[in-house]
Amino acid sequence: MKLADLAALAGVSTATVSRALAGHSSVNAKTRERIRELARQHDVRPNQLARNLRMKSTGAIGLVLPLGHARTQHLTDPFFLSLLGFLADLLVERGYDILLSRVIPDADDWLERLVDSGRIDGLLLVGQSDQFAAIERVAQRYRPLVVWGAHREGQHHLTIGSDNFAGGGMAARHLIALGRTRLMFVGDPAPPEFADRLAGFAAAADEAGLPCEVLATSMMPEVVHAAVAARLAEGRVPDAIFAASDVAAMSVLRALTEAGVDIPKTTAVIGYDDVTLAAHTSPSLTTIRQDLEIGTELMVDRLLKRIAGEPAESAIVPPFLILRQSA
Repeated sequence: MKLADLAALAGVSTATVSRALAGHSSVNAKTRERIRELARQHDVRPNQLARNLRMKSTGAIGLVLPLGHARTQHLTDPFFLSLLGFLADLLVERGYDILLSRVIPDADDWLERLVDSGRIDGLLLVGQSDQFAAIERVAQRYRPLVVWGAHREGQHHLTIGSDNFAGGGMAARHLIALGRTRLMFVGDPAPPEFADRLAGFAAAADEAGLPCEVLATSMMPEVVHAAVAARLAEGRVPDAIFAASDVAAMSVLRALTEAGVDIPKTTAVIGYDDVTLAAHTSPSLTTIRQDLEIGTELMVDRLLKRIAGEPAESAIVPPFLILRQSA
């Protein structure tokens, strides 16, 4: 049955039926309820897509992981899975569909194509990768864009993220308090979040008059493992390692164990993120926790404000140290 047939049954115009099914106040409550009851009896549903087009809304939010610096990274990474899960739950609770993408930027205008596609009402980016300039460019004209990532003074795009500099400093100070003096950072220092973690770690080491060795490596687990194994084979084992993520830290634990290095007696290890698996490694992993529950609530709240045309600003979520057996 079409809307016109329903209108004939109700004795009103097709336009009145359409407005009644959309809940429009121009149709009195008694008529609205009568038309809705007829629609239920005859299984007539308004065309949601047409309604969205009239309202200039798609009812969908883009949820995108940009991979400019780590093209082999997968959505199955425990940290990304946790963050995406929180975001998906929050968006569904608010009535939105989700357009999930893992994007490998193939041209300078990859982000423009996303926001101008007409398929989404707003966009959540999980990480900045090496695409900071592209995000900045688009954010100056596209307001409903919120990024999980690092914040830089004067930037245009709205970010929610952990205080990575503070987290790195927290890791270093804990290791130094344990009496460790040969500190090493393991990970990719290029992405903004990892760069801030390294900067905080190195600054705290410098304050204590200690050097900070940097083992720069791709964040793929096997690559991290190989890099750490090769470094250990050179001799003079570091007595403290701070990994840029928990997944990287797990590869560090494996390499140390295979080399016969006692953890934490000889080498203490700290990760970053506090993914679920961190409590179940052997030894269990000391780490810097990012509060994803608060962070994702802030991301969705800020995005919905931007969609509604309301002001919304960046926010930083404090990290905290989770003590376990590895340090």
